[in-house]
Amino acid sequence: MAEKYIMIHDIMSEHKDRMLNLKKYYPFFVLCETTFSQYKEGKFMDLDMGYITMATLRYFINENNFHESEITYEQYEKFLSEILRREFQLEIPEEEEKELIGYIFDKIKNDGKAFTFSYFDPEEKKKKAARVKLLDSRIVDGVVLYHVTTDGIEFYLDTKEIKDESNISVQQLLLEKMIQSENFAGGIEVVKRINNEVNKLALQKKEVLDLLSYDVFSGAKASEEYMETVARWFDEESKLFEKNRALIDKAFAKANNANKEIVQAGESSILSEIHKLDTELKKTIIKHGELIKETIELQNIADEMIARAKLRKLRPVFNFRDALKKTMNNNRADRLEVLLSPLFMPKLTKNFAPEMLDRILESKMDNTDQGEKIEKKQVDTDYVFEDEIEDARISDNFGRLFGELLEQLWKHGKTTLSELMAIYEIKFGKEIYRNGDVYSYLVHLAQKNQYDLKKMQDKQDTFLEGLVMDNMSLEKKDRYGDMVFRIMFNADNVLRFGEGKEEAFTITDMQFETVK
Repeated sequence: MAEKYIMIHDIMSEHKDRMLNLKKYYPFFVLCETTFSQYKEGKFMDLDMGYITMATLRYFINENNFHESEITYEQYEKFLSEILRREFQLEIPEEEEKELIGYIFDKIKNDGKAFTFSYFDPEEKKKKAARVKLLDSRIVDGVVLYHVTTDGIEFYLDTKEIKDESNISVQQLLLEKMIQSENFAGGIEVVKRINNEVNKLALQKKEVLDLLSYDVFSGAKASEEYMETVARWFDEESKLFEKNRALIDKAFAKANNANKEIVQAGESSILSEIHKLDTELKKTIIKHGELIKETIELQNIADEMIARAKLRKLRPVFNFRDALKKTMNNNRADRLEVLLSPLFMPKLTKNFAPEMLDRILESKMDNTDQGEKIEKKQVDTDYVFEDEIEDARISDNFGRLFGELLEQLWKHGKTTLSELMAIYEIKFGKEIYRNGDVYSYLVHLAQKNQYDLKKMQDKQDTFLEGLVMDNMSLEKKDRYGDMVFRIMFNADNVLRFGEGKEEAFTITDMQFETVK
């Protein structure tokens, strides 16, 4: 059962990587099958599109990577014209030949679009599309320049060399074999192909930067994959470089100690080839150092762009302060339900990561019985929470404000809100107008039209009554215990409080008087 699970897991987890490895071959077979079948009623069916595609890739690789120059269409047109005349003995009018070359070039670059390779992803249970280009272009000073992509280079190299299962560079292994067999001329070509691999990684760095410029999250993933590829590549290459350098040193020593007659017969040419091979290998080491520097630079750029993108994602998209202000201006407290209800909803969906199954299957069972350690935690009973501090402040403020109202009614039998606010200002200072507890207290006070202090001692009907009775001393209960007063509202008279810019507080006037 476990073996079957491992097999199924391998099929599903490896399928995506296998399809992405196959994608670079897809354009070649598309080009071979359909290029000339519908062009001019099959007039040029004798042309081999497979050979033309391979020759095109080799030409671009040679010019882009070995000569470090990009190709114009006119240069490619001249190259392909020679191919058609030399290999296929094609003799047609010049205008017709130019039209044919333009058609072939459009097919190879797929009219500037990527070849789309569709495959099924068994892990995500949906169809996906992998895109691959053989050739790409850019405009410099009004001139369109073409270059081969990393997929095109990888496809061309893979069709000639079979990669080892261990991911070690085939070119390095070939170089080792060339040196051991004293085929130094062939070794020089292998080193050039190694340089081509380095150039391909440098080109891939530019593509990752381009992707980061318009899709930072896909670019971040591509950047991580690129870093892993470079790190793995350097880890495998470093030891082989040292080994091949040691083999070259041995070849030098062997050639120098050879018989003079052999040297005169041609050993000097071997020494020259060894010297060229050593020079090329030194160039490769320098290119490796430059690639390390560019990789570090890419990491820094990627980190900076990702950080910027995260900040943009975290920018405020909803302002709760503005929403509260609009709610207050429109006098629609019911709208707060829309904002608050999601905060009180339980999370119903639970997720279980599939990779946890691997951890469960691979984990070792501990069958030993272990006792549960119970720690007795000490609870700090003196700790006061912030909401308790707020409640205590509100209770104290409400008690003082209500006590002043009772004192005025006990002395004079009646008062108004304007008189009461003036007394509050004298008693507590002008800061009273900026104290939110005052306005909250008045809102609670206006909930009832009449207050009976005697009944309040036995039963408190409102939140305000409960706070007032908790803060009222026994002396004040005896003094005001029989008082009954009512509140009358004068909607025609609106009071304004504050000075200058702070004159923003308006309250409907109220009258208070005792009931005999």
